[in-house]
Amino acid sequence: MDPVLVLLPSPLLPALVWHPVARRLASAGWSVAEVANADALESQPSASSQPSTSSQPCTAEQVRARFLDAIPTDRDAILIPHSNAGLYVPGLVAERRVAGYVFVDAGLPPAAGQVRLAPEEFADFLAAKADRDGMLPPWTRWWDEDLSGLFPSDEVRERVERGQPSMPLSYFAGSLAVPPGWDDRPGAYLGFGSTYAAERAAAAARGWPTAVLDGQHLHQLVDPDRVAAEIQALLAQWPALTP
Repeated sequence: MDPVLVLLPSPLLPALVWHPVARRLASAGWSVAEVANADALESQPSASSQPSTSSQPCTAEQVRARFLDAIPTDRDAILIPHSNAGLYVPGLVAERRVAGYVFVDAGLPPAAGQVRLAPEEFADFLAAKADRDGMLPPWTRWWDEDLSGLFPSDEVRERVERGQPSMPLSYFAGSLAVPPGWDDRPGAYLGFGSTYAAERAAAAARGWPTAVLDGQHLHQLVDPDRVAAEIQALLAQWPALTP
């Protein structure tokens, strides 16, 4: 099997958060695909530091369509979702030739039913952040704590924050259908720290190989060499899979 690795970013972050890992996987011989507008981190920053709003999805259907556009229709794909992108995997499996998936510090849907786009207990937190038009600030403005550890440099932080969308509160009130049987393919889970410990345990309960790196939620930016290596180590535990 010669699959393409499809790197899916959180809908709350620009696609460029995967770009350093994508380059390393490609250098290792893998075919790699990213979603549209995966601007290189090496590109020059623009004069504006305001978040981009052009061509940004703001509904679950638009996010799904963006992900589907990134997945080839004529060959096997291995999905590598980060964060909230993990919730979309069951629906993508139903429409593309998905051979497996490696969830990276990501939401892990149940075996069947529905999955909420935000936990019910998170609703009050989000509602307090929305403006009078029901729009939320970009993700990095949700938090009061210092987020500098999420980024390898101020320059990278600026580029990521400039590419963040402002999502409507209504987005997080929705849910996605989870078709039964979506998780019967080879799977794996890579966590950063303990935030997604429950999801990692659920993956292990499915019999998937798992690993954890000591890092924060955007560790793929901070240490892309190690993240790329761990993804490949997890893939190596599947039979008959080579770049």
